[in-house]
Formats: sequence, C-alpha cells, structure tokens
Amino acid sequence: MDMTGLTGSVVALVTPFKEDGSVDFEGLERLVDFHLANGTDGILVLGTTGESSTMTDEEDLAVAKVVVDRVAGRIPVIGGAGSNSTAESMRKSEGLIKIGVDGLLLITPYYNKSNEEGIYQHFKYVLDRVDVPCLLYNIPGRTGCSISERNVARLAKHPNAWGIKEASGNIGYATRVARYLSDDFHMMSGNDDMVVPILSLGGVGVVSVWADVAPAAVHDMCTRWLAGDTEGALKIQLDNLDLVHALFSEVNPIPVKTALAKMGLIGPTLRQPLWKLSDAADAQLTAAMKGAGLLD
Repeated sequence: MDMTGLTGSVVALVTPFKEDGSVDFEGLERLVDFHLANGTDGILVLGTTGESSTMTDEEDLAVAKVVVDRVAGRIPVIGGAGSNSTAESMRKSEGLIKIGVDGLLLITPYYNKSNEEGIYQHFKYVLDRVDVPCLLYNIPGRTGCSISERNVARLAKHPNAWGIKEASGNIGYATRVARYLSDDFHMMSGNDDMVVPILSLGGVGVVSVWADVAPAAVHDMCTRWLAGDTEGALKIQLDNLDLVHALFSEVNPIPVKTALAKMGLIGPTLRQPLWKLSDAADAQLTAAMKGAGLLD
C-alpha cells in the first residue's frame, strides 16, 4: 500500500495502555480491526493523539509494527516521526521506514523553534533522505511556530512532500496555502471542526481524532464531499459539532481515550502528565456521545 490517491479519513490513532502503564497491544489490534471494519481510509500512529511524547523508542517501533502488520497493506499507515531535533526526526524516520510504514508525519521544531529558513531546512533535510511520502504538520498552537506560506510554497515542490496537515485553525492561512495544492501536494484538515471548510479549499480529507470514536461518520462525510454531495457532508459536520467539541473539552487525547473506554474498546489509562478527565468535561462527553448515538 502507498499513499497515492489517499483521500478521506485518516484516524489519529490513540495508543492504549494497560493499568500498569505498559502498551496494550491486544487493545491496539482491536482498534485497528475497528477501523478496518468501519471505513477508515488511513491510520496515523505515534502522533500527539498516540501519546508518542511519553513513549520510548522501543515502544514507538513496536506499536508501529503491530499496526503495520495488522493492517497488512489494506490501507496506508503513516508514522509520526516528528521531533524538535532534525537529526532525531531523521533517525525516527529511518526506523519507521524499516518497520514498513507507507508515509511519515513531520512536524515543525517545537519549543526551540527556528527562523523561517531553519524551519525550511528542518523539513528539507528529512525529505531529501527518505523514499516515502511525507505529510508536513502545521500546528502552531502546540509547537509555537508555523510553516510560513513561503515555506509551504517551497516545500510543495519537493517530490517527497505529499502534503500538509493544516491544524492552525486559521482559515485565512489555509486559504493562502491552498494556492500551492496540486496533484502532487495535498492538504488535510488537522481540525475536526473544520473538515468541510478545508475540503472546500481543495483539501482531500482529515487527520482525525473524531474518527477514533466515529470512523464511519468521518469517512462518510469526506466521501460525500469528494463525490459532490456537499450538502450531505456539511450536515454530518454540523450534526456532530457537539461531539467534536466534547472530544476537545480538555487536552487531547484525554477526552477521546475516555470516550473509547466508555465504548468498551480500550481502558482509560493515560501517561503523565495527562490526567483523568474532569467531572464536568466527562458529563459533557457522555451527553455528546449519547447525542451522536455512540452510547445508549
């Protein structure tokens, strides 16, 4: 499987943990099966939602391998190789490619940041040295820095730059960088409450937390839009806003792992510094899940 022609719903997969904090590999396989059965178009492992920042290198590779093996080429698997060290991002990329991922997610250098040319060179260094398509990740709310419009224009020309995961929440920025989309450079929404707006700018799908709990709905929304049923897609987006807002009522992935536990798919264990969902947010989440038909 490769990423050629990838559209639709790419789930930002959680990493389930046992009560003792170790990775729950049986739960991980159960999640993969859930997505394969419900129309998910691609899987992203080791992103923010996957709590990769609290996992060891060995755990990262083990999780990626289980997902790649379980998927068995049926849909693309993208591995999160982001780091605020360019050399570390390269090292992660090499390990994930050996495991067999179909693509990589590369992020801006958080915390230490850089200037505009440094951020360009950070991405270019990895893009020049890999042989799989890469999704550039713009999420300044978490990283403290953005991929400038000029850098998007430059990076969009690179043969290994498959596209951009746009999660700034700034529709003006998304509109400006949409000018650089092509048959070779794509945009995916990184915000579940802005999927249809991004699709309207020429986007091809979403990297989704919402899809963790409602994969069929997110797949259907994207499929409808891309098939020309814009009204149907918009209805799904708007009808699920309460659920989406509840999934981000506190820091991701706290609410979504709580939701998956309520659905009986995994346990609720998080790794610190993430902590149990507050009572108020839990009540909001339960109500939204019932409203979306995910709970009785």
